[in-house]
Amino acid sequence: MGITYLPEERLFQLDTPHTTYCIGIVDQEGFLGHVYYGRKIDDVRGASALMRIYENPMTPQVNSRDRLSFLDSFPTEYSGHGVGDYRESSVRVRSAAGHSAVLLTYESHEIYRGKEKLEGLPATFGSQEEVTTLAVTCRDKALGLRAVLLYSVFEDTDAIARSVRFYNDGSQPLYLEKAMSACLDLDNRDYDMITLHGSWARERRMDRRRVSHGKHAVSSLRGEPGHQEHPFLALPERTATQDRGDVYGFSLVYSGNFRMQAEMNQFDSVRITAGIEPEDFSWKLAPGESFQAPEVILVYSGEGLGGMSRAYHDLYRKHLIRSPYRNKKRPILINNWEATYFDFDEKKLLDIAREAAGLGIEMLVMDDGWFGNRFDDNRALGDWQVNEEKLKGGLKKLVEGVNALGLEFGIWFEPEMISPESELYREHPDWAIAVPGRTPGLARNQYVLDVSRREVRDCILEQMFAVLHSANIQYVKWDMNRPLSDLGSAELEADRQGELYHRYVLGMYEMQERLLAEFPDLLLENCSGGGARFDPGMLYYSPQIWCSDDTDAIERLAIQEGTALVYPLSAMGAHVSVCPNHAVGRNTPFETRGIVALAGTFGYELDVTGLSPEDREMVRRQTALYHKFNDLVREGDYYRIASYGDNHLYDCFQVVSKDKGESLVFYVQVLGEPNRHSRILRLQGLDATAVYHVYEADMQGQAAGDGPEGMIKDTEKSYSGQLLQNGGMVLERMWGDFRAKLVWLKRQ
Repeated sequence: MGITYLPEERLFQLDTPHTTYCIGIVDQEGFLGHVYYGRKIDDVRGASALMRIYENPMTPQVNSRDRLSFLDSFPTEYSGHGVGDYRESSVRVRSAAGHSAVLLTYESHEIYRGKEKLEGLPATFGSQEEVTTLAVTCRDKALGLRAVLLYSVFEDTDAIARSVRFYNDGSQPLYLEKAMSACLDLDNRDYDMITLHGSWARERRMDRRRVSHGKHAVSSLRGEPGHQEHPFLALPERTATQDRGDVYGFSLVYSGNFRMQAEMNQFDSVRITAGIEPEDFSWKLAPGESFQAPEVILVYSGEGLGGMSRAYHDLYRKHLIRSPYRNKKRPILINNWEATYFDFDEKKLLDIAREAAGLGIEMLVMDDGWFGNRFDDNRALGDWQVNEEKLKGGLKKLVEGVNALGLEFGIWFEPEMISPESELYREHPDWAIAVPGRTPGLARNQYVLDVSRREVRDCILEQMFAVLHSANIQYVKWDMNRPLSDLGSAELEADRQGELYHRYVLGMYEMQERLLAEFPDLLLENCSGGGARFDPGMLYYSPQIWCSDDTDAIERLAIQEGTALVYPLSAMGAHVSVCPNHAVGRNTPFETRGIVALAGTFGYELDVTGLSPEDREMVRRQTALYHKFNDLVREGDYYRIASYGDNHLYDCFQVVSKDKGESLVFYVQVLGEPNRHSRILRLQGLDATAVYHVYEADMQGQAAGDGPEGMIKDTEKSYSGQLLQNGGMVLERMWGDFRAKLVWLKRQ
């Protein structure tokens, strides 16, 4: 495994455990072409024929009269602009003379062990034993533009990380107007395109459609990925399913505007491009300056969508999440938001903590409303000082009271926003993003702080640090509740205003980096009005992200399925909330709410002091099950068995330990049906030669003890792994809608 260069073939071979990626250098000009990406090939000699350079129109060295035809059909590794390739470009540069043509050709390369950090950006990482990197230097001599194409392959995961860094080696300024992170040309094999779309409370719903001629793109202009689209694209063969068929995945490690696009051209080849959305983007490169594009992660799977998902899960768990909580249980928390909204004081919070402590809950999180003059969502953002009229005795006294009950304490911030009615805005109105002479738009009665400015970042962090140092606070929920608009910075020069979107994201990244440097043991959970910034970039800073403001268990089935297509279950913030649900008004059994939430970073979003005795007992059982099974959920392999979105009746997925010694099967019967047989579920990922004993979570019966073992019921049934996978497991129908089961398989 690793990266090799075959000089006689002028080929680069990039190998992961089960895949091969090939790049070729063509013609005396050094055109860099994509050769192959797919199942592993040990001997790639002769593979350059796959670029079709030995047939018309040939290369310019052989047939210069048809140079444009060559450029418009060649499977280029990083496409130029305005020189004859009329497909989607990867880069566009405006020179000082006003021209925009650019063509990057091969100059040199370097192969080395390990992987360097990307300046100012989150990115995957690995040791010299885990990662090998190829750096290909390309140049446009007419512009004085140099680009280094970076490829990193991982010894333990079928993934390739790609990014690009640009340098202005000339004497005049250049303006990058487009800087995609990757380009890939593939022959069409009747591909579909899968993206994740949604809206607030309906995030990351899977959308699968055919790739036909023309361009098919998803993108964001909101300054964040947004609830509506997502920085991910998959290209499966039409016949590909969860467990079979070829699939290509593209996941952008970035938390701002993006574009993910597939384009089928006149010759039925498909070009995929991924990177920063070019609209409203421009970056001035003065002589000697450089620009780093974010990283995109490519995955090829010959084992369907499930194989792709497991590759992304492994990569992000091992090589993206840095938190000390990466490989350990997160505390079971209770958040007071849906319990109290703004109507709370220290007595109410302590009442919640006191009741929660006796039920196995481990942390109280104080949400919005604790600071400044914040009695509703119309004021005080930016004034991050504790309101001691609301919290009598101050924050330290409250936290000590919570800690005395045996609970940890967490707190909510929205650091990137500012309210018009705030002390900070009255003192610094120019710190809000706005276009001079134009009234900026409000959302949730708040503006966006220009965190591209150092003084703004320093002011907010200084306030946050003072609060966090004042008490024993072990968790922060970092929220962002509105998109960007009216893009204008009082600090940037006129020819740099197009940099604001990206500089904003870089500023936010720096704030989170400084927060974690100051508090290295902090558990940080990112949030953006729910899941508007649930992306790989944020996982670099926080090991979990709030999945959606919609906590209804049935709505969460689709949200969590789409999320798990790319992200490990350990990243998904998932809570049990009260019924009728605050988002949709649905009544769902407490048991079902718990089973769905156990598939994420488990917690509660309700007033535990108002629960019935039966529901309090259910909380105690759920928290015990979390401790028994979270290691498996956090670290195991994910398999999708059935999708409620497809069959409209039930949902089922499975988590299998890496050693195949145990498995959890999550099953939700969304709608009950009359006069039906039991359901047979064909499981996946098990040891076919082993025998598994079957247990069920006991959520209703009399517990045999206080520990997690007392919450498990022995069905007294055992089956071979071969039978469970090829024949299936029989699951009896349950009476009623919205019912759920949690089945545990243990290898004998």
